[in-house]
Amino acid sequence: MGGPQLVQHRVGLAEQPSDQTGLGPRTGAGEHSGHAVTLRVERVLVLTSVGAVTDDAASASPSAFETAQAGGVIDTFLAMPDTRANQAAKYARIRELANDAGTKDMEMPAEYMFKGVPKFEDDEVDDPVAVVLGEMAKHRISTFVVGVHENEHSKRAVREFPQHFAGMLNVDPNEGMGALRTIDAAVEEWGDSLKGIHVWGTGLIPQVPLDDKRMWPIYAKCIEIGRPIIVYAGVPGPRIPMAPQLPMLLDEVCWFWPELQIVVRHGAEPWTELMVKLMLKYPGLHYSTSAFAPKYYPEDIIRFANSRGADKVMYAGYYSAGLTLDRIFTELPAVGFKPDVWPKFLRDNAARIFNIPPVPPPTV
Repeated sequence: MGGPQLVQHRVGLAEQPSDQTGLGPRTGAGEHSGHAVTLRVERVLVLTSVGAVTDDAASASPSAFETAQAGGVIDTFLAMPDTRANQAAKYARIRELANDAGTKDMEMPAEYMFKGVPKFEDDEVDDPVAVVLGEMAKHRISTFVVGVHENEHSKRAVREFPQHFAGMLNVDPNEGMGALRTIDAAVEEWGDSLKGIHVWGTGLIPQVPLDDKRMWPIYAKCIEIGRPIIVYAGVPGPRIPMAPQLPMLLDEVCWFWPELQIVVRHGAEPWTELMVKLMLKYPGLHYSTSAFAPKYYPEDIIRFANSRGADKVMYAGYYSAGLTLDRIFTELPAVGFKPDVWPKFLRDNAARIFNIPPVPPPTV
């Protein structure tokens, strides 16, 4: 078409420079509503043959998504399916932390945020590992990251299918040296099958902030054993204090431990722009999309992945804690990632950070 096209739009806010944010141009309403501006259409908007304006990334994504998916997906979040009673029992400590009656009555303490939380009756999970393998084959998930601390089913999955289940260990920093000994014992027991260490300090009693002195030995141990740590940032779903996982607390952690590889779960909202700045600043800081249905992925994160953050953002679902894989994989193709971002997001970034070798999805 002979170069970029000039088109007139009435927008809420004139384009803001983005060369220092890593986010790309912003869109949306602002305080200067109604002003006409001229936009140079290059990467984002293209004209179709009939003159309609479309989003280039979104229009290319479905086929690019399918191509990337065909090579296998690494999902860095798995809560092993279990009966309703057993699932509810996992959240006893969250109910203890919460002060409202509503949370204490919920089976899943953040279920007010989700539609269709997976729930299994006793006769639906005779073999949870088989249930998960079936879901993996259906959605071409090659590997799940699962907690070896969770239950015997999770442990069996890692032992019997190490090519499809990567182990993760949860520890409580309140235990001091006991937590470090737990990590050492897990490395001895699981060897290369143990791919990461997990701490959700907000859900502990007492709570443990990301930059707390109780976390320092855990961070040092992760560097020593060569494993990434999984932590949480943003407003938590359960109605418990959020202060321990404010994203700004990661600044000192990343500064003091430059060798540490950190994978953040659960969104970092509403501080996603700050999260992007921190990821630009610190090479060891990474973002995963756990606990978010794809249609609600933060726009800041999508823009970042499509620009300077293609190697920093990785897929994580929320099965079976809060979302079904059917819903996740129905919505994923509509996310506006560029074609070259999809394989990194679905597989390559997690493979690199967690040292997970590529394998084809299971067949059942």
